Amino acid sequence: MTVMQAILCGIIYWIGEANLPFVGLWTIQRPLVCGLLTGCVLGDPLKGAMVGATINLVYLGFISAGGSMPADMTLAGTLGAAFAIVGNLDADTALALAVPIGLLGTIVWYTRMTFDSTFVHIADKYIEQGKYNKIWIPNIVYPQIMSAIICVIPCGLAAYYGASYIQGFIDMMSGTVLNIFKIIGGLMPSLGIAITLQYIYKDESKVFLFLGFVMAVYSGLALLPLGVFALLASLIYVQLKYNKVEELGDE
Repeated sequence: MTVMQAILCGIIYWIGEANLPFVGLWTIQRPLVCGLLTGCVLGDPLKGAMVGATINLVYLGFISAGGSMPADMTLAGTLGAAFAIVGNLDADTALALAVPIGLLGTIVWYTRMTFDSTFVHIADKYIEQGKYNKIWIPNIVYPQIMSAIICVIPCGLAAYYGASYIQGFIDMMSGTVLNIFKIIGGLMPSLGIAITLQYIYKDESKVFLFLGFVMAVYSGLALLPLGVFALLASLIYVQLKYNKVEELGDE
């Protein structure tokens, strides 16, 4: 991995954590997306997407409520894909390495949240001085500069130096230990799916869960038409429920 590639990996991580509307959170933040972009940087977008998709399964039930961050899936996706491509790892082994990395990434998030609070006082001073046209500076510019520093540098260093030693680390591992890593990585997506089912399998959504399962197994349709059917079913359901609520309100 070159220095420029490592910097680009850091930039991908920064954009994924930057809270930029329609760019970072909920888009590049997902391991599937940041894994694909990391693969493009390293010359293997297909493997980057495959590894990112595998890592993404762990975070299907991911919820960040009230600014809390249980795990940093952007860092897991970015470095997991980078290590898999440079170290020639399979997806399961990369996943076993990526999940602990995601837990360490929460340090970056909470560091950012802690220091961002200082910019609120700068905005307060602008308000006291009547300089309302400058509030956007501590609200956008300063937090993004700090976010870039604490995201690009650590991720870039981890990608550059970590990728250099990851293959040697894998080579030193015995076959048994390596198989254990693969088994752990293979089981982790099940955990993510189980957490997701915890939110899906309840109340009226149970019907849609079984309907989707039956259609996926027996219809022979590809993912795209299945997704269209799911979207149409959800729209019809929302419309019917909304109309029912309106009727009850009129009564």
